[in-house]
Amino acid sequence: MLVTVLFALLQALNVPADSGEIHLRNVRQLTFGGQNAEAYFARSGQQLIFQRQEADTGCDQQYIMNIDGSGLHRVSGGKGRTTCGYFFDGDRRIFYASTEHGGAACPPRPDYSKGYVWALYDYDIYVASADGQGARRLTNNPQYDAEGTLSPDGTTIVFTSLRDGDLDIYTMRVDGTHLKRLTHTLGYDGGPFFSPDGKHIVYRAWHPQTAADSADYKTLIGQNLVRPVRMEIWVMDEDGSHQRQVTNLGGASFAPYFHPDGRRIIFASNYRNPRSRNFDLYLMNLDGSGLEQITTSSEFDAFPMFSPDGRELVWASNRHGKVQGETNIFIADWVEHP
Repeated sequence: MLVTVLFALLQALNVPADSGEIHLRNVRQLTFGGQNAEAYFARSGQQLIFQRQEADTGCDQQYIMNIDGSGLHRVSGGKGRTTCGYFFDGDRRIFYASTEHGGAACPPRPDYSKGYVWALYDYDIYVASADGQGARRLTNNPQYDAEGTLSPDGTTIVFTSLRDGDLDIYTMRVDGTHLKRLTHTLGYDGGPFFSPDGKHIVYRAWHPQTAADSADYKTLIGQNLVRPVRMEIWVMDEDGSHQRQVTNLGGASFAPYFHPDGRRIIFASNYRNPRSRNFDLYLMNLDGSGLEQITTSSEFDAFPMFSPDGRELVWASNRHGKVQGETNIFIADWVEHP
């Protein structure tokens, strides 16, 4: 109870932008300590849903807070591991991915003796009211279903799934019907977001180009693991047609999101030093031209999202951490023409 009260009293803290961050003004830190990531706006633009690591279990749960950092409270049930929360139904409901159907315990971390790998847990997508009540499974698949986001008209969820033996992008209605597979190339296709007009989907992808890479990928997939160290940004039409690679930077480029004008994409990348955790945010045109660096911190910056009115940008960062490696949520006014 005391922890909940303390969370509710937290307010945003103004912090300086780093040198060269000319598109960011009035930067505010919204969370303080631990691991916080993937903060996504409600349609109202007044709240954020994000994942936060629980201190007692080490597992991520879903939280909601106001955009000034106040009113922070957990909305997932506290069981298993969760990821990728999103508002829908006019902010009256949320969906997120969870492993709770597999048990209350936190699933084990992946075996890092295989290098830097992500575990593809047995997530299913759950829906609940915005206060977390009445949570129920929307998907029922004994493989990875996660990374879900919503179409602008509120009718369609786009998500990543391992249900057909490869990491591909699918769409379905918000009631779970009309499932459609959009990608079919061997490799990791994920992290999808719709364009503001709903006509395009931007996503991250890595497709093995050699027999050795294909064998390594398939071996890891068979162990419910993936190695996300090489990824580029791709775009396709909302029905899966016209798939095209937008970046060719090397390293890992991920977490793409459309600029409100629908003609540009913001994303995170470590391409300048692919072996480092120094990810920065970049903005580019839809065809990959006009690449511009947005953040300049020497720390991790990723998971950007513009507010519905385009006036603010939220992202996750290691900057200003009291402990090395902690990740917090930051928000700033977006300056289109510095």
